[in-house]
Amino acid sequence: MRWRPTHAQIRAVCVAAVLLGAAVLLRRPDAAVFGLPIAFLAVWGRYFRPHARPDVHTELDADVLFEGQGTTYRLRVPGEVDPDIDLVVAALPRTLWFQYDPPQAAIAEPVADGEVTLEVGVRSKRWGLRSLERPTVTATSAVGAYRIQVTSAEPQAVTTLPLREGFEAVDAVPRPAGLVGLHRSRRPGEGTELSGVRPFRTGDRLRRINWAVSARTQELHVTSTWSDRDTEVVIMVDTGGEIGISEGIDGRSSSLDTAVRAAAAVAEHYLRNGDRVRLIDTGSLFRGVRSGSGRGHLRRILDTLVHADRRGRQQDEEQLARRNRVRSDSLVLVLSPLLRQTMLGYIVTLVHSGCTVIAIDTLPPDVASIIDVDTHDARCWPLAWRLRLLERRRDLDRLSDLGVPTVPWQGSGTLDEVLRDAARLSAAPRIRS
Repeated sequence: MRWRPTHAQIRAVCVAAVLLGAAVLLRRPDAAVFGLPIAFLAVWGRYFRPHARPDVHTELDADVLFEGQGTTYRLRVPGEVDPDIDLVVAALPRTLWFQYDPPQAAIAEPVADGEVTLEVGVRSKRWGLRSLERPTVTATSAVGAYRIQVTSAEPQAVTTLPLREGFEAVDAVPRPAGLVGLHRSRRPGEGTELSGVRPFRTGDRLRRINWAVSARTQELHVTSTWSDRDTEVVIMVDTGGEIGISEGIDGRSSSLDTAVRAAAAVAEHYLRNGDRVRLIDTGSLFRGVRSGSGRGHLRRILDTLVHADRRGRQQDEEQLARRNRVRSDSLVLVLSPLLRQTMLGYIVTLVHSGCTVIAIDTLPPDVASIIDVDTHDARCWPLAWRLRLLERRRDLDRLSDLGVPTVPWQGSGTLDEVLRDAARLSAAPRIRS
C-alpha cells in the first residue's frame, strides 16, 4: 500500500497540461491565465505528498453488552502523524443487529498535532455473538491530492447477552432438596426464618438460646428455625426452530428470542435466590450447562445462550431422555413454542418420572398474521396453519390433564400462579393405595 494520486490530482495535471500547451502552441494568453492556478495546485499537492504510512488501531470500550446497550468503537492513529496528512476518514461496514451513531457509520477527522481519534457509537439490538468488521480507513494529503487506504487490526467481536428485563416470582419452589438456598422448607433446621421457641436439647447451639424466655421459665429454651433449602431448577430451551419475525429489542420477538430472554431472566432470578440452575439446549448434542449456583454460573448460562441457533440439530425423544437425565425432585421449566411432537413427548416422560414440569409457551401471539402475510402461497398456508394450531391446542389440553400447566411468557410474574399451585400440590398429603 502506497500513496496514490486522487482523481482530482490527475484531472488537475491533465487540465493544466492541456491549457498551458494550448497557450504556448496557439499563443492564447487567456488559456495560460486559467491553466497556471490549476498547475500551481497540482505542483502544491505533489510537493507536499506524504511519505509515511499511518498505523491504525481499533478498540471497543466494552465487548460484552446487554441487549439495548451501546458502546464506542474507537479508531486511533497513534504517535506522530506525518504533518503532510490532512484528513483521516473511517467507514465502518454496517452489520445486522447493530445501530450506529452517526447512522452512516462513517466519520472524518482532520489531523492536528499528536494522535488522531475517530469514534463511532454502536448499539446492539439482539442477543448473540457477532463481529464488527474492519473499517475502511483512508488518509488524504493536503488539497486532496494523494490518498492511501490503511488496513486496521482484526475485527472486533461483540458478545450481546440476552438478560434484559427483570424477572420476579413468588418464593415458592416445590420440593426443595438442598440446604443452601433461600426457600423455607417444611423441616426444622439451620435457617433464617423463625419457627418457634422450644426447650433446650442436647446438640443445640448455644447461640440459639433465648435468654429472655429462659430467665422467665427458669429452664433453657432455644429459638428454632425452619431450614433454608434449595432446589434444582432445570431450564430447557427448545432451539429446534424459530417461529415468527425477530426485530431486535425494539420490535417484535420470535419464539427463539422469547425463549432465550426468558431463560436468562429465570436463571438470574433463581440463582439470586441461591438455587441450583441447570440449562438444557435441545438443539445441541453437546451444548448445555450443568447444575450450579452463583454469579459465575449465571455468566456460564448467558455465554451458552448467546450461541443458541435455530439451525441446531433436531434430537428425538430417545436422545433427549438419554443425554439429559433429570432428577425426579427437580423443577423443570420448558421454554418452547410447543409445536414439535418430540418436545411434547419428552415433557410427558418428565412428568412420569416425577418431575414438576411447567411449560412456558413462547409462540408469538401474532404469529398467525405473520404467516398469513409472509407466505408465498396465501391460499394453502392459512388453512394449514389453523389446523396445526388446533392440533397444538389438543396437545396442550392433554398436557393439562397430566398436570402440566402451560403459560405464555409475559415477563415478571409469569410463573406466580402456577408456582403457588405446584407448591401447594407438593405439600398436600399423598394418599397411598
